Amino acid sequence: MGYMILKKTRERSLVRRHPWIFSGAVEKKVGIEQNGQTVEIRSFGGEIMALAAWSEFSQICARVWTFDDNLKIDPDFIKSRLISSIEKRKVILNETDTNACRLVNAESDGIPGLIVDKYDEFLVCQFLSAGAEFWKKTIVQVLSEEIKPHGIYERSDTEVRTKEGFEKISGNLYGDLPPEIIQIKEHGINYAVNIKAGHKTGFYLDQSESRLILQEYCRQKEILNCFSYTGGFGIAALVAGATRVTNIDSSSESLNLLEQNLSLNGIDKSKSLQVEGDVFKILRTYRDSCKNFDVIILDPPKFAESKSQLMGALRGYKDINLLAFKLLNPGGLLFTFSCSGHIVPELFFKIVSEAATDSDREVQLIRTLSQSADHPVILNFPESHYLKGLICKVR
Repeated sequence: MGYMILKKTRERSLVRRHPWIFSGAVEKKVGIEQNGQTVEIRSFGGEIMALAAWSEFSQICARVWTFDDNLKIDPDFIKSRLISSIEKRKVILNETDTNACRLVNAESDGIPGLIVDKYDEFLVCQFLSAGAEFWKKTIVQVLSEEIKPHGIYERSDTEVRTKEGFEKISGNLYGDLPPEIIQIKEHGINYAVNIKAGHKTGFYLDQSESRLILQEYCRQKEILNCFSYTGGFGIAALVAGATRVTNIDSSSESLNLLEQNLSLNGIDKSKSLQVEGDVFKILRTYRDSCKNFDVIILDPPKFAESKSQLMGALRGYKDINLLAFKLLNPGGLLFTFSCSGHIVPELFFKIVSEAATDSDREVQLIRTLSQSADHPVILNFPESHYLKGLICKVR
């Protein structure tokens, strides 16, 4: 087995059990030949600290499989990790009126770079690291045997994959080719999902619990759902008794699927207004026309894909939150989110606080939100806590 020797003092993150080794921390590589192969991570003094998957092209040159050097990374190891991850989700699938959730959440489930989402009888996978790609055939075989899905579809078409030296790719891996639209159920609400062309793997599964919480605050309220995508929050609000929802998104395809979701749930379409366009511009138009809402949802895409984009992202988050605070009726609620990994929770709180101050409104924080339980956070891996949410009340 090949190995890496770390530079002096650079083993500190491994001692804290952080699963990433950056190329700048490596003193020497010995016997490493194949991208994705398992390597030993050794301290400068030669102590074996972890077993990891080597990535030849990424700045993150190794991702830890285990800190137990007595284990062997083989098909049985991969199978045990997958089965353990699947078992954890059985409560969601068996005890709630839900048939869609994340089954494997990469490093948080001990399988770096692998995402597996379940949509009814189909699985969608993303192989986003060299290690996950190395074990792809084994992973697909185990999933097909343990889950017995109708089909397994790959959506490894994200920019992250190119940093690992692989081409973006999508297509069928096992079984039946999925239909253009799959109907799922989440807490009893029906949603149409396009797993072959939708955002991420087709739906924002990580917001499942937040959609459920939103329903507590929507009855007889007028809602503004920004960056609506296919209407997850908006549909949940209408099912919970909202009087009217305005959904804003830049994609006509997403809004068309939102219309299908209204029909799937027997919702009166006169209660839902779909607006295609730029959220920032439309919010300014609403501000200038003194239009107000009882509840506003801000669930934008990543504003910061890298550290170089951080300052622009901060301005963007402050801008939309400032506009939202100005559009709320007295007593109104803002559900605001950031999924940008480079925006840590403390920084997001600071941005929203500054927006509240600049809006000249008195604002209470009444609840914090995060990704759903099927997207677990590992405490020694803060990067796994990517989704931050706040519920703010204008007094």
